Order: sequence, then C-alpha cells, then structure tokens
Amino acid sequence: MAKASGGLPEGVRGPGGPGRKAVERRSMPLLLTLNRLPRWLVVVAMGGLLFLGLIQTGDLAWVGGICLLVVTAFLGWLLVLAWPVLPTQARAVRTVVVLAALGITALKFLGRF
Repeated sequence: MAKASGGLPEGVRGPGGPGRKAVERRSMPLLLTLNRLPRWLVVVAMGGLLFLGLIQTGDLAWVGGICLLVVTAFLGWLLVLAWPVLPTQARAVRTVVVLAALGITALKFLGRF
C-alpha cells in the first residue's frame, strides 16, 4: 500500500477535530475497562447477545431486539473510534455490517424477523 503524505497509508485520514476528541475522551473509561477484562469475555458476551437476539421470537421478540441493539451499538461505537485510521474499503465493509445489524434489529422490533 502506498504511503500518502504524513506517513499514513493512502485513503487513511489522521485524527479529527474537537468533536472527535470529545468522543475519544468520553470513550476512554469504557475502553480502559474493556482492556482490563479477559479478551475472550467481550467476544463471548457479544456472541451471546447476538445469539439470544436472533433466536428470540413471538412474545419475546422485543428482548431479542434489545440484545441486537446492544450488539449494533457496540459495533457502531467501535466503527466510530476506528474510522480515522481505517482505509476506505474497510470503512465501507464495516459500515455495511453496522447498517445490516441495524436493519435486522429494526425487523426484530417490528416482529418480522
């Protein structure tokens, strides 16, 4: 991959403005907490919420929607934090994943999935 000016790979932007810094500052306590946890715990927790969200049907579909909403919010939060250092193609793929998760969440709340 060719290097653009400033030493960053092509298609990658550097740190943003004051809004970006505020998001990073507010995210720092949660990131530090997640960093202290065993890595497998976050993966198992998100996988469990995803599984529960997908299997809940009928009268408990709203519980599945909440589980999927938590997973979608987590993925979206990670996307926002990683956005400046991601190449364009990775941004597109991760955005599609978050939008797909959001769509499935909406369908779950509507009782159609």
